[in-house]
Amino acid sequence: MKLPWNKTSDDSEAAATGTADGSGTAGTGDDTGHLPKGYTPKKGRPTPRRNEVERAKGIRHDPVVPAETPAEARARRKALKESMTKQEWKQYKRKQKEERKRATDKARKAIDRGDERYLLDKDRGPAKAFVRDWVDSRRFYNSLMLPIAVVLLISLIIGGKFPAISAYLSIFGMISIILFAIEGIWLGRAAAKAALAAHPECTDSKLSLGFYAYSRASQPRKLRTPKPKVGLGGKPEK
Repeated sequence: MKLPWNKTSDDSEAAATGTADGSGTAGTGDDTGHLPKGYTPKKGRPTPRRNEVERAKGIRHDPVVPAETPAEARARRKALKESMTKQEWKQYKRKQKEERKRATDKARKAIDRGDERYLLDKDRGPAKAFVRDWVDSRRFYNSLMLPIAVVLLISLIIGGKFPAISAYLSIFGMISIILFAIEGIWLGRAAAKAALAAHPECTDSKLSLGFYAYSRASQPRKLRTPKPKVGLGGKPEK
């Protein structure tokens, strides 16, 4: 078998003849036969740089500034403190504290309104908003979970002095736990079914939506976050 790099005398003579008498590829002016596979002809101009292309398109990005490390932040604050007087540094700290307080208040109010930009991942999405409205428009026994837990805690404390009262409270606590479980299973299934019917594009599972509804229903109405948008007996917004 003849390998590509093993040339014979006939091949050399044929190549020389084709070049000399003009009947070969070189004589026709077409050099594609001598070019390697995958060859790309030159453009005749240099490749433009990224910033030149961005300027031509009217899009110019600013250079990316790396995030400040904790060590760099401490060094910056130290240098800033050394460049100020004691009074100036106190004023600067007070101003920073006021700005953080304003930012915190702004975020808290946005969360209470249900602004998607400030909500946690577990609260985002139209289906979750529907579940919140669905729960807020109804009364649930689970909303009394926190007060009942406080009563049961008191019964444990006074159980030694008032055993009779403690016994009744223990029975009441057991009945409450059973009611919490039964109502929690029902409301979780009902809320998930209603949310998926109103938002079929939702990718959350029934279990996730049901647990989200139960966790909101188990909180007192005034302590829920985001704050309720619909009143008792109202209709959830789709």
